[in-house]
Amino acid sequence: MTPETDRTEAAPLTGHARIADYLRNLETAPGVYRMLDDQQRVLYVGKARNLRARVSSYARPQGHSPRIARMISETASMMFLTTRTETEALLLEQNLIKQLKPRYNVLLRDDKSFPNIHVSSHAFPQIAKHRGKKSAPGRYYGPFASAGAVNRTLNQLQKVFLLRSCSDSQFEGRTRPCLLYQIKRCSAPCVGHVSEAEYRGLVRDAEDFLAGKSTRVQAQLAEEMAKAAEAMEFERAAALRDRIRAMTQVQTAQGINPRGVAEADIIALHAENGQACVQVFFIRANQNWGNRDYYPRVGEGAGETEIMEAFLGQFYADREPPRLILLSHGIEDEDLMLEALSQKAGRKVEIAMPQRGEKSELVAGALRNARESLARRMSESATQGRLLRGLAEAFGLDGPPQRIEVYDNSHIQGTNAVGGMIVAGAEGFLKNQYRKFNIRGDDLVPGDDFGMMKEVLTRRFKRLLKEDPDRTLGLWPDLLLIDGGAGQVSAVHEIMQEYGVEDIPMVGVAKGIDRDAGKEEFHRIGQRPMALRRNDPVLYFIQRLRDEAHRFAIGTHRAKRAKAVGATPLDEVPGVGAARKRALLAHFGSAKAVSRANLADLRAVDGISESMAQKIYDFFHAAG
Repeated sequence: MTPETDRTEAAPLTGHARIADYLRNLETAPGVYRMLDDQQRVLYVGKARNLRARVSSYARPQGHSPRIARMISETASMMFLTTRTETEALLLEQNLIKQLKPRYNVLLRDDKSFPNIHVSSHAFPQIAKHRGKKSAPGRYYGPFASAGAVNRTLNQLQKVFLLRSCSDSQFEGRTRPCLLYQIKRCSAPCVGHVSEAEYRGLVRDAEDFLAGKSTRVQAQLAEEMAKAAEAMEFERAAALRDRIRAMTQVQTAQGINPRGVAEADIIALHAENGQACVQVFFIRANQNWGNRDYYPRVGEGAGETEIMEAFLGQFYADREPPRLILLSHGIEDEDLMLEALSQKAGRKVEIAMPQRGEKSELVAGALRNARESLARRMSESATQGRLLRGLAEAFGLDGPPQRIEVYDNSHIQGTNAVGGMIVAGAEGFLKNQYRKFNIRGDDLVPGDDFGMMKEVLTRRFKRLLKEDPDRTLGLWPDLLLIDGGAGQVSAVHEIMQEYGVEDIPMVGVAKGIDRDAGKEEFHRIGQRPMALRRNDPVLYFIQRLRDEAHRFAIGTHRAKRAKAVGATPLDEVPGVGAARKRALLAHFGSAKAVSRANLADLRAVDGISESMAQKIYDFFHAAG
């Protein structure tokens, strides 16, 4: 890859003429180009087998779609990066699109990672949901389309194979079986109710099931059930029967389980009126592991080929592609995409557009889902648009807000205090934009809601001014909703004055008389409190926003409180893991007693060496 060439020197030329000006010195090598406006904002990122040939197409005044013509007219400068191969250009293009989010590119907006099932590598392996980097040793099965799909599968696998789901520290610290053993969801390996060899057999059966060998596992369980019944071990036979039923429920919940497709992603696209839905089904081990729909930003005039190609590049930019990808629509540079995906996977990847047979039926099913999902979304968007227009009218806004931020705090008498921010817009709740704030003001009086809200908004506006001072990235709200009355509104207004952001409309939502839903009062700076009609759809909309903020803040607070309840000072001592922690607590009775112990007493604990005793002693006494 050669160094980047920045051709952004000042020039009066724009549009076709400005682009043509670059052609004199442009190479014929493959690479990536960027189009920028007069504010140096990236309008578009593209790749080319031949940079000079591709850029020359933009220099022609005619023959462009309205979207591309508008983009060309706004272009004030360009940047170029040559690469060794076109495949390298494709990979770089997709990374830049995801990073820069240019206005005129087709953009995949939902970029959450997919969950997997992880079977750990311990003597008694744990089976659990995993999301993110696969760094822990063990085997991974997935991807599943959603956390719900994983949870349903794990729930049934626990019934069938009785594998532990507890953490290592819980497993090591148990002295008697937990509730899961009592309700026949675990074989209790923690207390020796099952041998290591027997447990390994259960793990092997579970992995066979996840690998698609469910028929063999069911046949084996049925044989064991028949033997148990013959031996008049009716309780064991009933337990095996329940396990077979649970396995059948997993298969039923998975819906379509294709016989002729072992591993594939099925990707179908439906576009209509400038909007698009891409439906992705995950087939692994001949089993349907769920589906997810995506709504890429496409812009006016983007064709199905362009949308599908952009989606594939961005979707697999940080995911491992399967061996087979089945598409509803073809792409222009299929050979190039195949080379890039195969290079990423380290093995051959195949792309196909089936016309008949089981594979064609799978694509047709995904396409039907995409069409129905887009119709629902367009209907919901129309309703959401009406509500946003009603909100603007109710509060005298300049126009329908595109980004609403709603804030709420949660605490118990000032302890474990957190602030929550949710975001909503034309497409509903934007959950990947939610933020939590751990309240850390040392000078706050416990339970000071005004002070907490001031801290949250101070941190929010500081970050906004740092990350997007010119308000060009779409991060700034068009409306703030604060859970509270005149006091909270006044506290937030002080912060907004301090940071010079008083131009953002802000409304406090107070419970009103008797704290009854439907009697909410709305507070704004310099205006009298107001209310909306009880049956006003805008009022219901605001209630949903407030309730979602409350749900998010409460959930965050509970998670923080749960973590604090189980914490002890021993958790912070370097080198003290679950086993040593258990030994220390068993010997001294409490963490406080450990902190007061002398060196000789610490050395007397089973499993605590002289050097470790010194570390523990130094930790508590240095802190003191």
